[in-house]
Amino acid sequence: MKPLVDEVQQGPDGSHAAGDERPGGGGHGNSRIPPPVNEPVYDYAPGSPERAALKEELFRQQGEVVEIPLIIGGREVRTSKTFDVTMPHNHSHTLARCHIAGAAEAQAAIDASRAAWAEWSNWAWEDRAEILLRAAELLAGPWRMKLNAATMLGQSKTSIQAEIDSACEIVDFWRFNSFFAGRVHAEQPISGPGVRNRMDHRPLEGFVYAISPFNFTAIGANLTTSPALMGNVAIWKPSTTGVLGSYYVMRLLEAAGLPPGVINFIPGVASEISDILLSSPELGGIHFTGSTGTFQHLWKSVAQNVENYRAYPRLVGETGGKDFILAHESADPQALAVAIVQGGFEYQGQKCSATSRVYVPDNMWEEVRDRTVAMTEELRMGDPADFRNFLAAVIDRPAFDNIKSYIDYARASDDARILAGGGCDDSRGYFIEPTLVEVDDPGHKLMCEEIFGPVVTLHSYRASEWEATLSVVDGTSPYALTGAVFARDPAAVRSAGTALRNSAGNYYINDKPSGAVVGQQPFGGGRASGTNDKAGSVLNLVRWVSPRTIKETFDPPTDYRYPFMEAE
Repeated sequence: MKPLVDEVQQGPDGSHAAGDERPGGGGHGNSRIPPPVNEPVYDYAPGSPERAALKEELFRQQGEVVEIPLIIGGREVRTSKTFDVTMPHNHSHTLARCHIAGAAEAQAAIDASRAAWAEWSNWAWEDRAEILLRAAELLAGPWRMKLNAATMLGQSKTSIQAEIDSACEIVDFWRFNSFFAGRVHAEQPISGPGVRNRMDHRPLEGFVYAISPFNFTAIGANLTTSPALMGNVAIWKPSTTGVLGSYYVMRLLEAAGLPPGVINFIPGVASEISDILLSSPELGGIHFTGSTGTFQHLWKSVAQNVENYRAYPRLVGETGGKDFILAHESADPQALAVAIVQGGFEYQGQKCSATSRVYVPDNMWEEVRDRTVAMTEELRMGDPADFRNFLAAVIDRPAFDNIKSYIDYARASDDARILAGGGCDDSRGYFIEPTLVEVDDPGHKLMCEEIFGPVVTLHSYRASEWEATLSVVDGTSPYALTGAVFARDPAAVRSAGTALRNSAGNYYINDKPSGAVVGQQPFGGGRASGTNDKAGSVLNLVRWVSPRTIKETFDPPTDYRYPFMEAE
């Protein structure tokens, strides 16, 4: 096994990795974090040992009902209220019963965070990183199937989608962030003669409120641990529909040695928890992934309380998207069709980055349409424990009803045609067929509004109106999360890159607009899609420190007079 902390290493760019200087001049200045590499993705092919191990763990977890307590200050807390965690693809099957936090538990989490901050904030950064590196090793090994099975069952993900999320991406976050933390601490000022200048990259005063969504187990793992790595404490409110995987992440961090109270786990009623946390003078920041409306509500609440806080809270959020694929007439039709299907229907379209609107030139429309429809109609849908399925159920009834309403709207619309799919069945699980909709108007409701489900809307534009279509793509949606351009003509690639420069925080050329990899494509968008603080990069970690400049003078002056004051 590789050492968790080395003496001398080089970074991916050839530069030396960073050491640490503690404020008092001591510390572990020679220690280095190993250069990270992305965790290999298991493919779970028939006959492979990982496939057999995952199936065994799926069977085991389906046969138990887990009790999920709150975890506050390292203690399990059980309340008088619980809710059942069920499988989206079989909503009569209960996987867990989760205790619900309210106002009292939120206040207890603040108190536990305060107690933990005093020591944790003064740990050397390498010691904090060592916990995440140990957690990464545990997840890459003995915890892998537990996290993957919980994500498959609780969030209705296929094996490959769970593997990418709850194994590889979490491992990558913990390894790359640990390396990036060294780069933050290595950022130091120059020193002049007789002076030593240093930068003390302090954590924020107070706690970070981490709010994670259902769709990626990895998001919750990163929202909490990236601030914690930089010396902060966090209060974590996971989504109730993704809570089983989140709970196992919390237990994994404890197994890796995370001290009590550094992260406090309180699933529960969002309004009750937020009322307490957002009114606390100790709110140091919010790390959020979820809906645009919720993030805007949080921002407004902070603004209303701003005079009560000890310091201005850091607000970091990634919200919605209306992610696009724009094809030029020089595009490869087959590559384009595959990108539409994979980008739109993997994990039932429940990715912030999922393909949602597509623009195809009229002179290749029929070919692309027919290829895309044919592939879509081949997709198998069902229980993710059946590895032949490409997609499974959407997360819950509100999501099912919302997505179905868009399909119903398209079915009733005079200028829209359902090309494939459109079926909805909630009798056993929340299943919605992968659906392709063609619209005549690029301003159609389905081209403009976030749906967050397996619905892709396509519009055919005149190939001669490429420049005008670039403006349409840029101006259709308030979001700017991900987008892709397909073209083999270099001039088209250049013109699209210029016109759509602010249309997507993650921009792809001849590839689907989803599937960002930690360390390779730092993730985040602007406009209504969030603050674009790029999860999986050094830019995110910088948001969780408050630097202090320290100047030490070795021979301070003993005379107040300057030479210019002397007489001629």
